[in-house]
Amino acid sequence: DIVAQHARTDVSLGRIRRLSVDAPDEALLDPTPLRLDKPVEPLPRPVRAAPLERLTVRGLTYRHPSTGGGITDIDLDLPAGSFTVVTGRVGAGKTTLLRALLGLVPADAGEIRWNGASVGDPASHFVPPRAAYTAQVPRLVSTSLAENLTLGRVSSEGQVDEAVRLAVMEEDLEQLEDGLDSLVGTRGIKLSGGQVQRAAAARMFLTESDLLVFDDLSSALDIHTETELWNRLFEARDATCLVVSHRKPALRQADQVVLLHEGRVADRGTLDELLERSPEMQALWDEESDDQ
Repeated sequence: DIVAQHARTDVSLGRIRRLSVDAPDEALLDPTPLRLDKPVEPLPRPVRAAPLERLTVRGLTYRHPSTGGGITDIDLDLPAGSFTVVTGRVGAGKTTLLRALLGLVPADAGEIRWNGASVGDPASHFVPPRAAYTAQVPRLVSTSLAENLTLGRVSSEGQVDEAVRLAVMEEDLEQLEDGLDSLVGTRGIKLSGGQVQRAAAARMFLTESDLLVFDDLSSALDIHTETELWNRLFEARDATCLVVSHRKPALRQADQVVLLHEGRVADRGTLDELLERSPEMQALWDEESDDQ
């Protein structure tokens, strides 16, 4: 047991070191006051810098150290207000692309520019209110739904209600015994997969970020709910979205579709353009049902 615990501790320490970037090991042991005897003060809403006008990515490359897979020489152009969908088969590198862009894994090569200015540290740059990210498997904590949405930030009742509406979750709240005050359980176990994903989307909308990054948000949503979510989002705000998806509602919404194959951009263009010239895109489209 002791040997096994040492191995687990070593893995945990490695993860903490990656999160702390260049901080010395001694910083991990610095004491931090915990206010357990009084309510935690709400976090102030961050101040928005220059709003997004254009996000440019050139030559983004990342190879997994263990497998050698990943992405190679990825270029992206995202004007403000655009809806870009990254699609492709399983293993094409879609999630890796998002993680490398956001600094969640260290890119081996490439340049990222925000409004023309180079982004030196993507991990610290792509945070609210510049950018917000919902992972393929969102994480909720064992507290109330409301606290999962706000994460300690100051949000008015109207802002929370609007985020819930955009996430097409108002009917779900009516079914929960205590509404927004309902406890979601460990990692949201008391909610369905679709409810967890929409709660994560509502949490993202509350940040009011310039760039919204979704990794296969619709994997647990039915086709009608997903369509309504995209419609509400673009009716309510001029959002800039980077979305990994193979679902037809997202592809139909896209201004630009980026088709990945084995970690590289196989083609890009509008949906109609790709369906006309790309056998790979035609096959992906035919495999998707309109009434899932």
